[in-house]
Amino acid sequence: MMGCPVHTPIPECMLLYRQGRLDEAGELLFRNNPMTAVTSQVCDWEKFCYGHCVLNVKQMPVKWYEIEQEISGQYLEKVQLERRSQEFSGKRIAIVGAGPAGISAAMWLYEAGAEVVLYDANPRMGGVLRYGIPAFRLDKKHCDAFEKILADAGVEFHGGVQLGKDITVKELSASNDAVLLAIGAEEPATLNIPGEEKSVQALPFLKDPAAYKLGKKVIVIGGGNVAMDACRTAVRQGAETWVYYRKTFENMPANPMEVEEAKADGVQFKVFQAPVEVKEGGVVFRDCENVVPEDGGRVITRIIEGTDHFVECDTLLVAISEKPDPKLQEAAQGFKNVFSAGDFLTGPATVVEAVASAKAAINEMMNNL
Repeated sequence: MMGCPVHTPIPECMLLYRQGRLDEAGELLFRNNPMTAVTSQVCDWEKFCYGHCVLNVKQMPVKWYEIEQEISGQYLEKVQLERRSQEFSGKRIAIVGAGPAGISAAMWLYEAGAEVVLYDANPRMGGVLRYGIPAFRLDKKHCDAFEKILADAGVEFHGGVQLGKDITVKELSASNDAVLLAIGAEEPATLNIPGEEKSVQALPFLKDPAAYKLGKKVIVIGGGNVAMDACRTAVRQGAETWVYYRKTFENMPANPMEVEEAKADGVQFKVFQAPVEVKEGGVVFRDCENVVPEDGGRVITRIIEGTDHFVECDTLLVAISEKPDPKLQEAAQGFKNVFSAGDFLTGPATVVEAVASAKAAINEMMNNL
């Protein structure tokens, strides 16, 4: 429970589950985390609940996430939001970003009595759940369910609205009691190497894979979860797919289970490789190595000069990281009633961490309105 960013009430839910009281367990999970049906599927369990289970000492950790999937999956179809408190009664709150953080916040705020208006740059709700995580990892029916739950409650949604272009932070701040910015981190980090313009960023590719002609061989640069989603999607498009990463498997920030599933899908990996130039028909890579400082400090990965080698490929997908739009972050400064949550606040993180940040933002909002 303490290993979970949203402190899922596992003991209470396990008791209800054993007693066959699945709806009560489902309600308990949902009130704590509206994304429970999603996080139970895409969470990094080894990092959170599974990895913190006290039975790890006996090498018999409980696969709580499988139980949570069973409970929360069936309960999501029954959810109806209710006005459960008056903490935000009479308050009009705008949420920009209908991803995990924004949707969770909208549900909590509605149940706390607020009039909620939700905006998103995409035409439909879901954010990364709909437009980033591939369908083979997460069924889009969950996003449809969230849309229906909020629509049935009367929460206003405006899709296709881009912050900074169609509406400004200043306008939202003036017309609402509070504003929550949960627009994610969609500014891709760049390689800063010659020829990079010939590459394809992973996030636009994941949003609409069918729009890209990958060719026979694809190389994905990166070692995070987005890189794993990109390579597994590319291999499903029929391409021979490789992941090139500058460090080792142990250094990869991706969920280890995702890495193993990528291997099972046929994705091939090459570690200790750093791209130095993108050319027509391929990429120039340079070998890397780990160096242990003499003072015993943090291991450093350095590029080995004189090891350049050309690797052919038809498409280079770049998935090294994302960051929030700095212009929008700057625009949000100076407003006492503007709050932030999700990747827009923290940088790229997991779905459950986005939910946790939304919960923290609401608590901060409560203390300041």
